[in-house]
Amino acid sequence: MPQSSAQVTAAEISRIAGVTRATVSNWRRRHEDFPTPSGGTDSSPLYDLETVRAWLAARGHVSAANPSEELRTTLRLRAQSGGSGASEGLLLLVLAAAGRSPEELTSVMESPDADLVAQAQRDATTAADAVPGAVPVRFGAGDAAVLRALYACVRDEGGQAALGVLAERELEDSAASGAYLTPAPLADLIARLIPGSPAVVLDPACGGGTLLAAAARRGARELYGQDNLPVQALRSAVSLTLTAPEAEVTVRAADSLRADAFPDLLADAVLCNPPYGVRDWGHDELAYDPRWAYGVPARAESELAWVQHALAHLAPGGYAALLLPPATAGRASGRRVRAELVRSGALRAVIALPVGASVPLHVGLQVWVLQRPEPGGPARKSVLFVDTASDAVTGTPAGERGGAAATRRTRSGGRSASLDWEAITAHAVGAWQAYTQNPDAFEGEPGVAHAVGVVDLLDDVVDLTPARLVRASRAEVDPAELSAEVEAARHGLVGAARSLARAAGRGRWSAAGASAREWRTATVSDLARGGALTLLRTVPEGVRSRADGAGSSRRGVRPDTARAVLTGSDITRGSMPTGDPAELPGHTAPVIAVGDVLVRAIASAEGPMSRVAGEEEAGALLGLHVHLFRPDPKRLDAWFLAGFLGAEENIAGASTGSTVLTVSPGRLRVPLLPLEEQRRYGEAFRHVHELRAEARRATLLAEETARLLAGGLTGGQLLPAREAAEGDAVRGRGDDSPH
Repeated sequence: MPQSSAQVTAAEISRIAGVTRATVSNWRRRHEDFPTPSGGTDSSPLYDLETVRAWLAARGHVSAANPSEELRTTLRLRAQSGGSGASEGLLLLVLAAAGRSPEELTSVMESPDADLVAQAQRDATTAADAVPGAVPVRFGAGDAAVLRALYACVRDEGGQAALGVLAERELEDSAASGAYLTPAPLADLIARLIPGSPAVVLDPACGGGTLLAAAARRGARELYGQDNLPVQALRSAVSLTLTAPEAEVTVRAADSLRADAFPDLLADAVLCNPPYGVRDWGHDELAYDPRWAYGVPARAESELAWVQHALAHLAPGGYAALLLPPATAGRASGRRVRAELVRSGALRAVIALPVGASVPLHVGLQVWVLQRPEPGGPARKSVLFVDTASDAVTGTPAGERGGAAATRRTRSGGRSASLDWEAITAHAVGAWQAYTQNPDAFEGEPGVAHAVGVVDLLDDVVDLTPARLVRASRAEVDPAELSAEVEAARHGLVGAARSLARAAGRGRWSAAGASAREWRTATVSDLARGGALTLLRTVPEGVRSRADGAGSSRRGVRPDTARAVLTGSDITRGSMPTGDPAELPGHTAPVIAVGDVLVRAIASAEGPMSRVAGEEEAGALLGLHVHLFRPDPKRLDAWFLAGFLGAEENIAGASTGSTVLTVSPGRLRVPLLPLEEQRRYGEAFRHVHELRAEARRATLLAEETARLLAGGLTGGQLLPAREAAEGDAVRGRGDDSPH
């Protein structure tokens, strides 16, 4: 076969086939007919794309290449062949394509190359008029393949998926470093720390627009963003226009500290995840800048420059929430600025997050909540400190703080962490709301939340580290109450251990034989097109639903306060729906029914990825980061489907992204088995689910019991049993000891 101009790497083959890279390596070793390299090097071979597709088709893997992977591969091949850029045009084209129906997009994709390019040019020009600051671009004949792949991606997976692929490529090409999305649960937490419903919100380092999107979900109607990277600014503008079509979106590309695009803007709120540890932020040229009302930041304190930039853009009484590294709270060079922030009442709260909450994953970041003082306003007597990384929130055993806990929480290949965001948010937001209602009467939570007087903070170091400042509050726990709590936890642990033993004793299985069983598979997209299942998602109102396969439907409702929301964290923890419907304003959420299969949209190694809805979940609303698969019971067994959809290799093959792994539901694969055999597998998977649930319950109770005991002993509320200590001493003397 003559060599085509398109060549792919082994990693791209794994994505096309929907398998791991290790599987591709095994294919190369085990199958003599596996395509030979057509280019590259011995360490990084390249393979002819059409030859690879033919080989995969013969083995039943041809349908695994989902549209986002096709777009990703086509972009790389265009760059490889020296194709034209038009990157800004592709981002704008996503916005235009998202407003078209699936039928219209299909018609454009099936048109000849010349007509396709002409239509894409018209679409991008129209979108450029709708995005402030966008520069018109032109497409060429060599862009036809990429344009077709982009239209397909938007049609089948939605505009956000296409934006993510384009941004990946652009950030690689620009050699940018430190550009990461703020995880959606963290963005929602930060947005909830702003009291009320601010209408005008600014993010001076907006990146992909995650924080502004969270603000829009809480009612913001004017969104202003600025980012130093043009591709990030444009991506943010397009993404926000898609997710918040009713909001007024203005995004600019420039360095906010050196070239503020909104010098006269006074916002109701500022949300920001600024770059960390930047020494070349303009210290010398900005030495006399009027924004430094709380002191000129030192060269090493770029984060305190961002803090003051945020305060300068607030209307009096307005709030800001910034995600900052822990060193900002205690570094000696920032002592004077921190002291003035505390003394003036501008700093209202510092909230410590667990390790793994956001990049960098090995550092426990902090959220600073600030308020611009109002002229003649009340004097602030205290600052709130919350430690959501404490044992009381995370359930981490006392001896596992630091490195071991970080390893346990970031086991998802170093890409993302699976944290109990409901618990973290509940402690942070709950403490903050109680504190703002009556700061003087705030009692706090021992070891988690504590209000510290301004006078007590203004010492020689002005160390604002939450863990240090809330630790002293643990001594306030009543010994009798703690003893009763320990006893209740111990009884619960004993019962859970018995239940786990019973679950472990049930179930039977046998070896498959000399080699593992193999079967034909189909993707979820194929099954949806055939009517075997329906795929549902929660989407913004007004945005046309785009199925991951034909036959999908929305059948959703507007959120209401009478329904709970099932979140990805609920699946991880095995809990009932705990989400707040107030977090879904402007969205249409499907109602969960018995037998629905629920799969987390964010991949990680912590906890199960899938589960089957029972009576307890029925009637709840589907959360933003959960995919719902509704099988036809005459063709698919629900537990069989859940077991294979949540399999580790299946999830890995269907996940994309760098820092956060996002599951593409249409790429997940399911074996094609008779219904009776599916039911046998389904019963086995149901047993696995019960075993995992009992094990997790016992583990959590053991950790809770150990935490309470260790905290009570070290805090002075509990004493070791005298007879136990004396018995151990007697046993340790031995028979030859003198009496």
